[in-house]
Order: sequence, then structure tokens, then C-alpha cells
Amino acid sequence: MTTMLSEVYDALRDAQGVSEEKARKAAEAIASYENRFADLAARSDRLEGRINTLTWMVGTNITLTLLVLHT
Repeated sequence: MTTMLSEVYDALRDAQGVSEEKARKAAEAIASYENRFADLAARSDRLEGRINTLTWMVGTNITLTLLVLHT
């Protein structure tokens, strides 16, 4: 079953002239977009971790290279 935001569904059902099926589909569509944004946030966090790791690796490499060249 598709995820649905009950608050949106209830608000649409309370509005005049909105059928139950239309309210359900609208609430499911909004929930779908919310899930997409949550997935993007998780991807962003993973990418940030990878960038931090690469930054440390490059910094360490430059430091060690400079130490070898200095001696």
C-alpha cells in the first residue's frame, strides 16, 4: 500500500466538493514527494562523508609529499 499523509487526506476530505478518491490520491502524491526529499537528504549526508574522507586523504598525501621533498 502506498504511504499517505493522513493530515492532508483529512483536510481535503473536510473541504467541500472533494471526493474520497481524489483526496487519497493527493495525499499519496504529497507523501511520495516527501519520501523523495528524505532520500535526497540521506544521499547528501553520505556524499558529505565521502568528501570529508577525500579531503583528509589529499591533505595527508600533500603533507607526506612535502616532507619527502624537503629532506
